[in-house]
Amino acid sequence: MRFFAAIGGLALAFTAAVFSTVFRYAGNVLATALLASAALLLAGLVAVISVPYLARRVVVARMRDAFDYDVTREGAGYLILVLVVGVAALNTGNNLLFIVVAAMLASILISGIASAALLRGLELDIALPQHVFARRAVWARFKLRNRRRVAPAFSVTIAPPKRPGTRLRRRWVPGVFAFPPKRPPERQWVRIPDLQWRVVEAPPAGPRIFDGAVYFPYIAPGAVGSADVELNFARRGRYRQDALGVATRFPFSFLVKTRRVTLEREIVVYPSVEETDELLEILPMITGEFEAFVSGRGHDLYRIREYMPEDSARHVDWKASARSGALKVREFTREDERRLRIVFDNPAPGAVSEAAYERGVMLAASLAWHFAAENTELEFMAQGCAAGQDVYGFLRHLALAEPAAGESMMEKIPAGTDDYNVIVTARPRGSIPTALWACSYFVFMDR
Repeated sequence: MRFFAAIGGLALAFTAAVFSTVFRYAGNVLATALLASAALLLAGLVAVISVPYLARRVVVARMRDAFDYDVTREGAGYLILVLVVGVAALNTGNNLLFIVVAAMLASILISGIASAALLRGLELDIALPQHVFARRAVWARFKLRNRRRVAPAFSVTIAPPKRPGTRLRRRWVPGVFAFPPKRPPERQWVRIPDLQWRVVEAPPAGPRIFDGAVYFPYIAPGAVGSADVELNFARRGRYRQDALGVATRFPFSFLVKTRRVTLEREIVVYPSVEETDELLEILPMITGEFEAFVSGRGHDLYRIREYMPEDSARHVDWKASARSGALKVREFTREDERRLRIVFDNPAPGAVSEAAYERGVMLAASLAWHFAAENTELEFMAQGCAAGQDVYGFLRHLALAEPAAGESMMEKIPAGTDDYNVIVTARPRGSIPTALWACSYFVFMDR
C-alpha cells in the first residue's frame, strides 16, 4: 500500500508538472506557479515519507541497517529554498537555474551517502557496572570504535531510539476483511477471509538503562572514543536496553540520520541501602539483642560479673573489684562466632500498602548490607530465594521481589540452633510462633 501510494503521488506530481508547462505556454503565471509548486511538493513528500520506508525493507545485506530520519530546521529551510529556485527555473526556463537546482538536489544525495557511510563504519559497546543500588550513582563507559582506516567520524551522538510503544502500528491479523465494512455480508462488495488490516498499539517497553545522550565531536580513523556516563536509578527492579541509536548531522545538517544498533543489556538494580531514620532507629536494638544472644570472647564489652574459678586473671576488672570489694571480671561479646539469619517473609498481595512493602524491602536490604560489611556470618531466607550466604544473591532477590501468596518463612526457620534471626514480616503478632520470640528480632512492615 505504501508503494502504490508512492506511485500515485508521483503520477500526480508528473501530471501537475505537465499542466504547469501547458499553462506557462498559455501565459497563466499564477496557475504555472501553483502547479509547479504542487509537483515539487508531491515529489518531495514521496521522497521523504515513502522512499526511506520502502528502502529499509529491501532484503539486501547493505540495506539491513535500520535508519531513522528526522528533518532539521536547516534541512526544511533548504528544501523550501530548492522549491523556490525550482519554481523560478520552470517559470523562466533559465538553464543556469536548472543547474543550480540540480546541484542543490545533488548535495542532499551526497549528504545521505556520506552520513550512511559514516554510521556504518562505527561499532558501539557499553561496559556496565556489575552491582547497582537504587538512588546511588554509578558509572557506565560508552565506547565508539571507528572501523574505517582512512576517514574520521564527525559529530556523532549516542542516544536511545524512539520507543516502539509510542506509536501505532498496522499489521495483518486473523479475521475477515470486508468492504464496505458496516454493511451486511450479502451487500458487501469485497470479502476476504482470514485477513484483516487493523491498527494495534505496540506493547510498552520496560524501564530503560539509558535515556540521555553522549556526544563525540571527532573520532580518528581506527581509533576508539570513550565517555564515562553517570547512571542513577530511582527504583529497584530490572532495567533493559534492547537498542541504542548512533546519530549524526554530518555533513550538511539537512537530516538527523540515526542508525539503530541492537545492543541487549540488562541490569538488576538492588534496593536502596541508605541509612534512613528507620534503619538508624532499628539497628542499635538489633545489634544489642544480637550481641546479648551470642555473648562470649570478643572485643566489645558485654557485662561485668562475679569472678568464677575457671575465669582467666587477664579478664579481671580491677577498678570494679576495688569499688565492690570482690573480684569482678569482664565478659565480652563473641564476635568471632557471630551468626545471624535475615529472613524476608514475603506477604500476600494486599496485606500491606505498596509504600510499606517498599520500606520493608529496603530495610531488609539495608540490614543485610550493613551486617555483611561488619564481617558477620550471615544466612538469608526468603520465599523462592536460594541465596544461602551470598549477600548479592539475596539483594538480587529483593530487587525483583513482589507480593505473592505462599507459605510463611517462619515455619521453615531451623530449630535448635544458636543463630539469631532478624525477621521482616507483615504477619500479626498473635500468629508468630512462640519459640521465635526468644531468638529473633521482628521488623513489622505495617508499622
